[in-house]
Amino acid sequence: MKNIPQKVIHRYLRHDKKFPHVWCAGCGNGIILGDLLRAIYNLGLEKDDIAMVSGIGCSSRMPVYVDFNTLHTTHGRAIAFATGIKMAKPELKVIVITGDGDVSAIGGNHFIHAARRNINLTIIIVNNNIYGMTGGQCSPTTPIGKFATTAPYGSIEPNFDLCELAKCAGASFVARTTAFHTTEARQIFEKALQKKGCSVVEVISQCPVSYGKMNNISSAVKMLELQRDNTLPIAAYEKLPEEKRAGKIVRGILHDVEKPEFIDQYQKLVDSLSLQKQEKFDESKKENKSSKSEESKSQE
Repeated sequence: MKNIPQKVIHRYLRHDKKFPHVWCAGCGNGIILGDLLRAIYNLGLEKDDIAMVSGIGCSSRMPVYVDFNTLHTTHGRAIAFATGIKMAKPELKVIVITGDGDVSAIGGNHFIHAARRNINLTIIIVNNNIYGMTGGQCSPTTPIGKFATTAPYGSIEPNFDLCELAKCAGASFVARTTAFHTTEARQIFEKALQKKGCSVVEVISQCPVSYGKMNNISSAVKMLELQRDNTLPIAAYEKLPEEKRAGKIVRGILHDVEKPEFIDQYQKLVDSLSLQKQEKFDESKKENKSSKSEESKSQE
C-alpha cells in the first residue's frame, strides 16, 4: 500500500485547516506538487531535511500545504530568503517554488545572481505565462500577441526564455518540462534535487481561468493537449530541420555542467581565513614568549 501514488503524496501534506486548497479547477499546480513529492519520496529525503521557500503567486501557495520546513515570503524575494537559509544551514535541501512573474519580474535580480553564484538551490518555476492570482496581467513570459488584462490588444513585448536566461546567468543545471508530462517532470525533479549547484526547472503549466479564457482556450484539457502537442524532447527537436522547429518548445535537460558551488567556496574562504588568523595568533604568542625570555635573561 505504501507505494500507491496517492499515499506517497499524503505522507508529506499538512492535514489540517489548510485544505481545501485555493487553486482553481484545472490548474496545474496540484499536478506539479504531486510530481515533486513523488521525487522527494523516491530519493528518500527526510521531511526535516527539506526547506521549501516561495514568494507570492498561485504556485507560491505550495509550501503552505507540505509538512517540511517552510517559508511563504514576500513577492519576488523567495530566492533571497532561500539563500539565507542555505548559508545558515547548508546541510538542508532548499527548494524554491516560484512563478514566472515572481521570479523574472520583481524577483529577476535575485534569480540571475543565484544562478551567477551557482548557489546550491533547486528552483522550480511554474510558468503559466500570466499573473493568474492578481487579475491576469501580462508577465515577462506572456508570448507576443497573447491577451491579458494589461494587453487587451495582444502583448507586444518580447517574452523571456527562462531556461536560456538561467543558463546564460550561470546555473549549472537547467531543464524544462510540462504539467502534462508527469513522469518526465518527476524524473527531472529527482536529478535537479541531486545536483550540486543552482538547479533551475521550468514547468509549463496551464491557467484556464485567466490565461485560457482571455486566449480562447479555457478548457484545462485543451491546454494540456497543447503542452503535449507543442513541445518536443530535446533529442527529437534537434533532429528537426530548422523550418519545422518554429512554434515548438524544447523539453528535457537543456544544460548540465559541473562548476564550483557558492556555499563550498564560501566555506573554503572561511576556513582559510580562520587558519591564517590562528597562524598569526600562534606566531604572536611565540614572539611574546621569546621576548619575555630575552627580557628575563637581561635582568639576570
